[in-house]
Amino acid sequence: MSEAAAVTRPPEPDFSVITTEELMAYRDAENRFRASGAARAILGEPDPGAAIDWQEIALPGRDLPVRVYRPAPAADGEAAARTDLPLVVHVHGGSFVGTAVQCDWTNSHLAVRLPALVVSVEHRLLTPDSPLANAADDGWGVLDHAVRHAAQWGVDPARTAVFGESCGALISALTAIRAREAGLELTAQVLVNPAVDVTETMFDYASIAEYAYSPARALPQLRLFQRLAVPPGTDAGALSPLYVDDLSGLAPALVVVPTQDAVADHGRRYAERLREAGTPVRLSEYPGAKHAFLAMPGVEPQAEAAQAEILQFLRAALAT
Repeated sequence: MSEAAAVTRPPEPDFSVITTEELMAYRDAENRFRASGAARAILGEPDPGAAIDWQEIALPGRDLPVRVYRPAPAADGEAAARTDLPLVVHVHGGSFVGTAVQCDWTNSHLAVRLPALVVSVEHRLLTPDSPLANAADDGWGVLDHAVRHAAQWGVDPARTAVFGESCGALISALTAIRAREAGLELTAQVLVNPAVDVTETMFDYASIAEYAYSPARALPQLRLFQRLAVPPGTDAGALSPLYVDDLSGLAPALVVVPTQDAVADHGRRYAERLREAGTPVRLSEYPGAKHAFLAMPGVEPQAEAAQAEILQFLRAALAT
């Protein structure tokens, strides 16, 4: 039996009434699909010039998987000896579903073409027992670990960027803020279709109203995302970069916004706030593109252009 026949994508459930057990079952089935060869028609083929593997990082109280992309060693072994690659810490989207494997296309191409070491965080996914604070800790923990062990990873800690998509962009934005507080100077941040407001105002944007149910049923997913991300008693503002009092002194940002996206105005408003704070920012909109378009080059025609823009931005920022 072929893999395509063996691994099929599960139907999308009704997120407005889904139980925890149903969510776990859906997540397992959906992530098996995203990690399968059958999904490559949607998610794209990895760059053959990249070496890709899983590793585990020992963080306080837990071991966390990361998916690591690096330029494959040349025949003479020259690439294997490099100790000065820039570092890109990536966080995939999905919040309560998703895996670093779904981003192999973009991350492998970045690793080869920058070139760079790309470390993608297999963060704890949202559940009733694991809120957004856990995932945010994972994003920060991987960045902090990789920079403190730069020689072990073969990277130049002075050339470090964070890069995330959707909920991963939220985690990356929080990581950039946390880096500033810790005195860790990042070189750049790339935020693609970021959801940066999980407070009670999360849904008070024109783009949410316009794209609530088309081209996808976004609103039920976003409501579930918020319920899981910020349980009762959580300080939602502390997990919403949009509401951080001081956004000055952060790494220069590229904010990528697909226009047919319920959270498009989150990205637009965050770019405005960064600019108002004096943080260099480029807002780049992709008319007609849908949420998560960057991870779906097989069905989203603007994914390649966005990948090229991200590559150009990071290449300029991370240049020696």
